[in-house]
Amino acid sequence: MTLAETMAAIAAAGTAQTKKTLMNHGGREPISGVKVSDLKVILKQIRKDQALALALYDTGHYDAQYLAGLAANGALMTPAQLRHWAETPNAGVISEYTVPWVTAEHPDAWDIALSWIDDPAPEIAVSGWATLGGLLSLLPDEQIDVHKVLALLKRVEKEIHGAPNRVRYVMNGFVIGAGTYVDPAHAAAVAAARNIGTVTVNMGNTACKVPEAEGYIAASRGRPGGAKKKKTLKC
Repeated sequence: MTLAETMAAIAAAGTAQTKKTLMNHGGREPISGVKVSDLKVILKQIRKDQALALALYDTGHYDAQYLAGLAANGALMTPAQLRHWAETPNAGVISEYTVPWVTAEHPDAWDIALSWIDDPAPEIAVSGWATLGGLLSLLPDEQIDVHKVLALLKRVEKEIHGAPNRVRYVMNGFVIGAGTYVDPAHAAAVAAARNIGTVTVNMGNTACKVPEAEGYIAASRGRPGGAKKKKTLKC
């Protein structure tokens, strides 16, 4: 499919109700309002067309950017391309999910994400923390530098309440990721969650709530078979 054909398919699949819901969650024009299940139907048609995925993202269109994240192979992207994605999201959902999906696939994902969390632009810092948290759920524990994770947990404890709105949300997610998926960091993450206490985030015109980290960790690890590492962040 060409870019024009793909954009036409996106437009045809959009609904007013889904558009309203997505905009309540921060999506902005241009946006068609396509359910993820319908985007995945289009995904099957475009397969893994890397050039098309990059072009879709550059439209700035919410649904096209979400689809681009499903289609792109982050391992084939350069750090500059990933940075470009982090700098140009349509919405917070793209910063928190789409960009980390592909960044986590890059061989240098950890170092790239570390450089982003210090960025003054909140959308880039959001993608950095979300990528780090995602990597904790993907990588085997033996491939994770636990000392760095522990240092980051201390940093979250110190900085989370003064961080920008959505940065607080993904910092909280990092604590949850460490406590849920990294056995050597579990105790430290639980302690950090207790020290942090309640995390307040403006969730906009939605009923969404900030997960309570300690309880979330306990519930995830308490499932039958415990918390299993993921094969991909994409969903």
